[in-house]
Amino acid sequence: MAVKALVNPAHGPGSTCLAFSPDGSRVYTGGADTLVRIWDAELGEDQEPPCVTEANEEVTSVAASTNCWLSASKDSDVRQYKAGKDSLRGLVTSAAGVSIRCVAVDPKGKRVAITSDEPIVKVIDLEDITKMVTLQGHSKAVRKATWHPSGALLTTCGADGKIIVWDVSEDEPKQEKVIEGLLPVVSDTEAAEFGYDCSAVWHTSGQYFFVATRTHEIATISRTDWSKSSTLSDDACTGDITALALSKNGVYLAAAAKSGIFIWSTQNRRMLFRYQGATNAPVTQMAFSPSKNLLAWTDAAGDLTRWPEPIPSSAPDPVKLSAGTHSVTVPVKRKGTPTLFDDDNVALARAEKDKASADADDLLGIDLDNDDWILDDLGGGMDDDGEAKRLAAEGGVKEMGKLSVTKAQSAFQPGSTPMENKKRYLAYNTIGVIEVTDQDTHHIVNVEFHDRSARKSYHFTDHFRYDLASLGERGALYACQPEAEHAAHVIYKPYGTWGAQGDWTYELPSGTRVLGVAAGGPPPTKSLRERRDVDIEGLGNVVIATSDGELVFLTGSGIERACLSLPGDFVAMVAGGEWVFVVTRDGSTTMDGSQNLTGRLIKFDDFCILQKEALPIPKRHTVKWIGITEEGAPAMYDSSGILHVMPRFRIPLSATWMRVLDTNKLERREGKHESYWPVGVAGEAFMCLILKGRQEHPGFPRPLIQELPIRLPFKRTDPKEAPLEEHFARETLLLDILRDNLGDELTSDELGARELALDKELIQLIQHACKTDRLARALDLARLLHLTSSFDIAVKVAAFYHLLGLQEKLEALRADRLDDDRLDAARERRRALQDDFAPVPAPRLPTVNAGAASRPKAFQDFRPPPALHRPGLERATPSAEPLSTAATRAGYTDTQMTDDSTVFGGGGNWFADDTQTDDFSYASPEGKRKRPLDEDAPRASSPGAKRRALGDSASTARAPAAPVVRSNPFARKPGADGNGRNPFARSADTNKAVHKSDSFFTKVDAAENDKGKRNAQGKAKPKEKKETGRQTTLFGLPPAQPAEKKAPGRPKKKAGTPADDSQESTAATLQESQADESQEGGDTQVDEPSQVPTEVETQEVDANAMETEDPESPIEWPPSPEPRKRELEAAA
Repeated sequence: MAVKALVNPAHGPGSTCLAFSPDGSRVYTGGADTLVRIWDAELGEDQEPPCVTEANEEVTSVAASTNCWLSASKDSDVRQYKAGKDSLRGLVTSAAGVSIRCVAVDPKGKRVAITSDEPIVKVIDLEDITKMVTLQGHSKAVRKATWHPSGALLTTCGADGKIIVWDVSEDEPKQEKVIEGLLPVVSDTEAAEFGYDCSAVWHTSGQYFFVATRTHEIATISRTDWSKSSTLSDDACTGDITALALSKNGVYLAAAAKSGIFIWSTQNRRMLFRYQGATNAPVTQMAFSPSKNLLAWTDAAGDLTRWPEPIPSSAPDPVKLSAGTHSVTVPVKRKGTPTLFDDDNVALARAEKDKASADADDLLGIDLDNDDWILDDLGGGMDDDGEAKRLAAEGGVKEMGKLSVTKAQSAFQPGSTPMENKKRYLAYNTIGVIEVTDQDTHHIVNVEFHDRSARKSYHFTDHFRYDLASLGERGALYACQPEAEHAAHVIYKPYGTWGAQGDWTYELPSGTRVLGVAAGGPPPTKSLRERRDVDIEGLGNVVIATSDGELVFLTGSGIERACLSLPGDFVAMVAGGEWVFVVTRDGSTTMDGSQNLTGRLIKFDDFCILQKEALPIPKRHTVKWIGITEEGAPAMYDSSGILHVMPRFRIPLSATWMRVLDTNKLERREGKHESYWPVGVAGEAFMCLILKGRQEHPGFPRPLIQELPIRLPFKRTDPKEAPLEEHFARETLLLDILRDNLGDELTSDELGARELALDKELIQLIQHACKTDRLARALDLARLLHLTSSFDIAVKVAAFYHLLGLQEKLEALRADRLDDDRLDAARERRRALQDDFAPVPAPRLPTVNAGAASRPKAFQDFRPPPALHRPGLERATPSAEPLSTAATRAGYTDTQMTDDSTVFGGGGNWFADDTQTDDFSYASPEGKRKRPLDEDAPRASSPGAKRRALGDSASTARAPAAPVVRSNPFARKPGADGNGRNPFARSADTNKAVHKSDSFFTKVDAAENDKGKRNAQGKAKPKEKKETGRQTTLFGLPPAQPAEKKAPGRPKKKAGTPADDSQESTAATLQESQADESQEGGDTQVDEPSQVPTEVETQEVDANAMETEDPESPIEWPPSPEPRKRELEAAA
């Protein structure tokens, strides 16, 4: 039964260190809290150890000897204390202004090696601290120092990646060997990787030492030739190796990695045991007890962990020396790697390996291959092909006979990390973060947003252990896998809903696993912190990929929309506002290391493929992240450090992947060993987390998001032209994305301003090309101009440099641009693309027995055509009354008068001949459109209310009347007027007063008849109130009121205008001529009334502007013009 580990919170979070006393009774620990605690190794977790507080800054290293123990800190001092006590003896040394990194006491306890941030190493005699030797060979800070078991050699490991072996057996030290390429180069002393234990751990035999390499392996360096003789690696041990420890007898080697604590056999280089508990933080230092079966370590969380009995009782003791132990410690150097077809060498190598293993078993007196005492808790952890598995795990190629097989990339969720130290990220993007903390019995899920004004953070207890999550614009999506009798399910939590029940759960069939989830939707227009109806865009969309090869689409409210089939193995997906980007493997991987991945954009509205394009991943590399830019374009980042974006994704099946950033060529990466964990792309910035060293995933506490500027990987190095060309291409890429989002407008104020700025840069390039006499380049640059006004500037630049040929070509380009607008051409291309991808209509087949009763057959329908309704015309009503009755009907009133009759006024028919009677009633033959005539005296006498009178007559004369028979309106109506009198003849009523007539000719007749008597009539007639109504005449214009004249001899208050006099004289002349014609008795017919030389004024006379006259004064009519009068008399 395994013994529970003892965990004591020793120090605060940060780098920690520890050391056992030579007798193993005490454990010294130091940490970032400037304290050193002395623990009793025999006591449990409930002890309260003594505390040493002399250090002013972080304690970086502790070491112990038989007579004393030492501590080093960042305050530049190395202090010496009494063994097992907290009594300070004094300072050993001090480094002015630099941090002490390591103190190491030699096996005899006589000397101490001290390293610091300086590139020198000090070796000081503890009995006489004035005796000091300095070692110079590193170029950067020295991180660790270890002693050979004999004390003659000292090994130092520096931040420059060098391992230097020093011979300190003489008074004058010298370099024995410099080993490069094993350790990583760490320049940042504050990085977490700098605090890892990179010590070279010497074996007790002194023939070789172990060191953790930058490739996450444990290398064995032989002392004979200082070369790597073997490696210790296993599939279970992944990530950075942060600490090493050798047992007292040298049989076991303990290694701390991010994946756990492992114990190896130094004889056969096999992993034997593993710590079953979880590590809360990276282990910074560890050590075996020199007196008992105990392994202790400290971590970055500040905890001290003691693992009692790490070696089972059935295995050799880690402290006691057994027979032949020293002979076993000499490893057999690995022979050269045999070739693929060298069977003899392969057989020989295997025989030597088996012989070495047998010798080790015999010398130890046990069978290391016996599974009874080896705890194989990894399943295949004892296999010999760990190297091949490691290569396969890294995406490399494993040799199998004569074929090369590339390991297929497994499905992953963008923005998620594995569980480390009981913490992980389920989602990390530009919206927010989902953090998970393992509490053994349940999980605590914490959701935080970067913009807390738009969304409210929350947390909840997770009893289902959700392992997949997606953080969308409208809600968060979580998924768990099936376990025991519980099936897998998905739960969606919208951020803010106006409904009471916003969360919903979607359960999958039993045995079905969830491979990936994605939550999409448009960005909110208002805050989602409150539960209110803030938006009508809904709750977004949900997409689920299952192990059954399905891609399930649901709405944000849980409505199932579609279930598509995946065309291959699912890898990853991410959702936007309008589509979901799905990455699958269509087929198998290739022999040369290609993953064969394809990305598809599937629209939410109709589930059609918008884009389908293979992912441009280099061989032997994998995709690390897929996401969406702030402008809505798909983006991806691979393990080679290349960022790709698909800008023209809205053009169906036509977009391509464009390289926008190569992180390997960033200036900030020079001299640093760092990598980048993508978060998102916003405009011209690459949002990421910076990982130091070999770190693969971000840890806790949460690091800050860094912005790296996006630079297209162009190759030109011209200091003037290259930056402008790169910026033009990058800005054009963004403008294409924004322009595609606008629709048919293709431009906006923002786009216009950005295009103008680009044209300014192009003008600079054109000017430089003209200056260097590269005319073809200048012409190509001119073709890239956006605005037509920019062509004028380009022409001026060419004229300035006296380049007439270029100037003419630029003018031709300008004329061509003016004739053919680039935006119109872009719209035509877009419409052509839409036509190309328009749905193909189904063929129209004849229907059988469908609507036979209502749909007649062709050429067999003899029914009359349907009546057409014209709003401007009234429907014709047939009359059943005889024509004679209609002609003699008295008091006839047309109830269907239209606005057509208002054109010609109220009285008289201008198109009637001399035989037409005064009865203007008529019937339209065959029910055709009628032209009613108006004979109402009130309607004619009130011209100002003409149209209102029409409406009144139509409404008041609606009494039912017998229909009349319509006749020809232009024919003579017999019986209407028996005497056949000319309707335009002078009236016999000579005493008729002057008043407004019904028609123009009636007015003329009245004026002619009353010409001789107007003076007497004017005196007898009292002053009447003047009417101010309107009267419509022949041309649809109201006539002006005749000006009233005063009696002779009285002065006029207001003189008439010449226009009024001419009108009055014209009217008088017409009256006289018509009177003469009527006296002769001849019939007169006016054929063309438009030729009558008169004009009737239509303006209303203001009552205040009218001339005042005496009621007794007669009305004076002006005499007719003499020339006209003589002509009329001559004609008569």
